[in-house]
Parts: sequence; C-alpha cells; structure tokens
Amino acid sequence: MDNATPHEPNASDKASGDRRRISRKGLLKAAIVASAAPLLAGGGVALARDAAPSGGGALLAPTPQCDDGDDTTPPQMEGPYFKPNSPRRTSLVTPGTPGVPLTVSGYVFGRACRPISGALLDFWQADTNGSYDMAQYAFRGHQFTGADGSFSLTTIVPGLYPGRTRHIHVKAQAPGGRILTTQLYFPGEPRNNTDALFDPELLMNVRSVGNGRQGTFDFVLDVAQTPGPTDPPTDPPTDPPTDPPGSTWTPGTSYSAGDRVTYGGVAYRCRQAHRSLTGWEPPNVPALWERG
Repeated sequence: MDNATPHEPNASDKASGDRRRISRKGLLKAAIVASAAPLLAGGGVALARDAAPSGGGALLAPTPQCDDGDDTTPPQMEGPYFKPNSPRRTSLVTPGTPGVPLTVSGYVFGRACRPISGALLDFWQADTNGSYDMAQYAFRGHQFTGADGSFSLTTIVPGLYPGRTRHIHVKAQAPGGRILTTQLYFPGEPRNNTDALFDPELLMNVRSVGNGRQGTFDFVLDVAQTPGPTDPPTDPPTDPPTDPPGSTWTPGTSYSAGDRVTYGGVAYRCRQAHRSLTGWEPPNVPALWERG
C-alpha cells in the first residue's frame, strides 16, 4: 500500500455544502464555528485540537502547528496488524457492537494550511478486548476527505493489550501523494507514560459526551501548497504603523486585516478579517492575531 494510491474517491465522498472551505487552518475552523457548526453535548465547539482535554488542565498544543507550513504530522510504525484492501466506510460499528462509542473527526491539511480534498484515510484498531481481527475486516475501514478536507469516523474506544497504550492506527495519503503511517493517542491514559511508541504530538483532543466520547485531530501532510491570495502574510509589513492601537479587543466586533488592538496590556495586529467571539482573545488565536 505504501507505494501506490490504493483507492479513488468519487462524488459520494464530497462533504455537505454547509461547511465553508477557506485556506488557513485556524480560520477554517473559526468560520465553521461562525456558520453555526454543531455543538457538543453540554456546550463547547467541536474544534479539532483547540480545546482542553476532558478533565480540565492546560490547552493542548495545536499539534502539529500549521501556520507556516513547517511541521507535518509525525509518522509512526505500522505494526504487525495492518491489512490492505479495507472496506470503504466511515463507521466501523453496528448497533450491537460492544464498547464505548467514539467518533473521531478533523481535517487534513497540506504544508500551507490549505485543506486537502479527496485525501485517503485508512483506519484500523483493536476491539474493546484489545484484539485485532486478522481473518476479516472488523474495525478496519478507509474513507476520503470532503471538499473542505474534513473527515469523520464512527468507532469505539479501542481496548488495551500488553505493552501498548490505547491507540488508533491510520494511513493518510493526499491524492497521488506519499502515504503517512501514524497512530493517534488518547489523553490521560496511564500507559501513555510507559508505552515506548507514545508521542504526545499525536494526542487527540477527547471529550466525554453522553455514554460515549468524541475525539478530534488534524493531519498535516508533507504536501507543498501555494498559499491563496487571501492568506495573511507570514512577515509583518515593511512599514508597520507607528500609531498606538486603536482600541481594546472586544468580543462581537468585526475586525479587518491590519487592525490593531490591545489585550491584557499587549498590542496585537489582526491577520485575517473576522468577527470576534469570546474565547478568541488574541493570545489564544495566533491564526487571527499576531503581537506587535
């Protein structure tokens, strides 16, 4: 599988038209929120990698960072349980499947933070007892990202087996590109500290929702992309304004690229036009604000 494109997407893989495709990773997700994206049970917006893990604690690092196209999702070993030619499906469960329900969703981006349409994602994992099905294709399946680079997987929380923490295997491939083989991990697992393969950069953001869990993760593939004309510059202007910032940052305000504000006594410059919301304070959203 690592040497060829194993599947071809078709029109049935296109995402529903209610999601907006834009060019930068952070603002893409911000736009989805602004256009009434579904909320998680109990409140909170389903933004991949942008919220604290269940149980509180510090914000997860937005891993991998995509603002400058420098860092791609880290690879990991395939392991002994991969099987080629998995069925094409977005759900690995049936109504009677035992285990804790889990959905994993997010986006696939290239190095310029633009979404990749039609990217292949091939998932495989252990069942609730920690066993892999090598005879058939239980808990195995592939899908393709929509036009906005999004994906969603319905499965269960994988069980534990000796020597490993909880994880989900995945191969990700842009159309015609090289395959990234990696693994996704769950925050707060005791075995994360003893699993030699565990990489904190591959932690999903996971929340408990009802009797199940919801995880989010964004993949960044090593695919060169040309930033679009609406992308913000990566360098500050050659002649930055010398006037003091115009106002204090306020939620519910429409800001344009280049607007300057203060927040917490620090000056910031707007990188992309947007309407501010509580939680989007400048130090929390580097895709929208930069210091200076």
